[in-house]
Amino acid sequence: MRVLMADDERVLADMVAEGLRRLSMAVDVVYDGDSALERLAVNRYDVAVLDRDMPGQSGDEVCRWIAGSATGTRVLLLTAAAGIRHRVEGLGLGADDYLTKPFAFAELVARLQALSRRSTPALPPVLEQDGLVLDVTRHTAARDGMPLSLSPKEYAVLHVLMRAGGRVVSAEDLLEQAWDENADPFTNTVRTTMVTLRRKLGDPPVIHTVPRVGYRLGA
Repeated sequence: MRVLMADDERVLADMVAEGLRRLSMAVDVVYDGDSALERLAVNRYDVAVLDRDMPGQSGDEVCRWIAGSATGTRVLLLTAAAGIRHRVEGLGLGADDYLTKPFAFAELVARLQALSRRSTPALPPVLEQDGLVLDVTRHTAARDGMPLSLSPKEYAVLHVLMRAGGRVVSAEDLLEQAWDENADPFTNTVRTTMVTLRRKLGDPPVIHTVPRVGYRLGA
């Protein structure tokens, strides 16, 4: 999952982003609405977490822009206002969900996962293929019943490949979906992660390289 975190409370935004990255999400962080719109114009996000009271373009205005675009990005609005009227207003702007501050990190994660499952076609929270089982809700992975100890990026790459259902995924698409905007597209970071992931998955190999195209998962 790729997430845009937009909130002018820098400590909160950075702490949330770091927690989500530990769960193998790719997270870009901005602190005002103008920067949020700039990121949305060039990157594809599964979910945008927007504070309603950001400087520059407000979270409401950014939400309206997303609702009127064809990006497919889901919106989770954050606000300190907990009244029913404020929640109704937020949802009326085109937001998919609404969370009041202060909030529990576990609830934020659960809401993000629920929003990501609204993609088309919808995907189950537990993915299975060729003996691999990926439980997105519990953030666990196993092969043939044996738990796998994967780094956040290894887990994210495996998640992207399993979501593809056997289709070939290019290195560029892996960078787009499993890394944030700070990833250098000219490095071999995808290849390096693929090497360690393949080693941890063991034999027989289930990740195959399609020369000059990308990678696919399958026996």
